[in-house]
Amino acid sequence: MCAISGKGLFCETGSTSQEILRMTKELNHRGPDDSGVFISKKRNVGLGNNRLAIIDLSKNGHQPMNYRNRYTITFNGEIYNFQEEKRKLIKLGYQFISNTDTEVILALYSKFGRNVLTI
Repeated sequence: MCAISGKGLFCETGSTSQEILRMTKELNHRGPDDSGVFISKKRNVGLGNNRLAIIDLSKNGHQPMNYRNRYTITFNGEIYNFQEEKRKLIKLGYQFISNTDTEVILALYSKFGRNVLTI
């Protein structure tokens, strides 16, 4: 079981990586295989992830995951049809570095935006 932590701020003070790291350390037992932190450029969003590697055991499945230097996600769940969706995206020219459903979510969001929730 993975663990997600984070902080969203709408004021002057921002998130720091040390702050999010403290959160992820508290949840290390939930995802002992890997952990990561993302802080947005404006420091108004901080995401942490403790990963229990299931689908792609390599470091390519590291989270929070960034796609095309534009979208970042931390995700805990399973997309059952991600391989089918990945094949469709590959036919359209999309490239992937991992075998994770998380990267497929990011690519689908890149293509469909918020409408990804309706496909």
